[in-house]
Amino acid sequence: MNDTPDETKPLAWITGAGGLIGSHNARAASVHALGWRVRALMRDDFDLTDFPEVQRQFEADLPQLVIHCAAMSDPTVCETQLAQTRFVNREATFFLSGLAQDIPMIFFSTDLVFDGKHGHYTEEDEPSPLTVYSRTKAEAEALVLANLLHSVVRTSLTVGKSPSGDRGVEEQLRHRWAKGDTVKLFADEYRSPIPAEVTALATWELALAKRPGLYHLAGSQRMSRLEIGRAIAKRNPEWNPNIESCSLRDYDGPPRAADTSLDCSKVQQLLSFPLTGLSEWLGFSATQPA
Repeated sequence: MNDTPDETKPLAWITGAGGLIGSHNARAASVHALGWRVRALMRDDFDLTDFPEVQRQFEADLPQLVIHCAAMSDPTVCETQLAQTRFVNREATFFLSGLAQDIPMIFFSTDLVFDGKHGHYTEEDEPSPLTVYSRTKAEAEALVLANLLHSVVRTSLTVGKSPSGDRGVEEQLRHRWAKGDTVKLFADEYRSPIPAEVTALATWELALAKRPGLYHLAGSQRMSRLEIGRAIAKRNPEWNPNIESCSLRDYDGPPRAADTSLDCSKVQQLLSFPLTGLSEWLGFSATQPA
């Protein structure tokens, strides 16, 4: 048993703790980072775009680590709110990284910084974002990585339970099916889905390893949107799932990257456990009939 008072432990700030990845990172600290205490920051605490208040809070807390998960991440909203998206995703991240200039910071980015033309992207591949959301993330990445103490973690579609109940991929599908919707899913758009609990464990191992840099952190399984939906439907038949296959060839909306699957071999070398695929996490093979 550790009798050390909490206040003697170093403090980690986790932004976006009301979201999917941020909430799991905050909870995981009690198991995987016993030497740390955490301040799980949500919107009600203070606005990350209120820079004087952010600085006041930072100087009062003096955190020794920042895990920055907060973002505007809905691509549709981002396309219609360019200025706000840039302010939240780029400028607020830059300001926070400046406050954290002498301590480690981990910034969560996205596989969507790539245009999806070939998939299996490594950290050596140049970003080529297609959307407002992904462009602001790519710009923020460059600003963060200018500090050699700081890290960028690119991740993919995330599954798991969120505080609001609508952030995880399966949560979003469940809501659609509960309304009786038949959900159209692309058979030719590929990602590397990962459970939030796995992301959180890997994040803390990366933080404790003290090996800053750029990392890809996603599931080991390249899956189409259709395969992801079918796997979740098979695991949860009580949700009365209805799925219809569709193709990017017939899509006429904002740009979509066809294959942003990630090669995670770099971060895997630092982790104590193997990154798994969504099917293994769900407990079966997605290659079986759905």
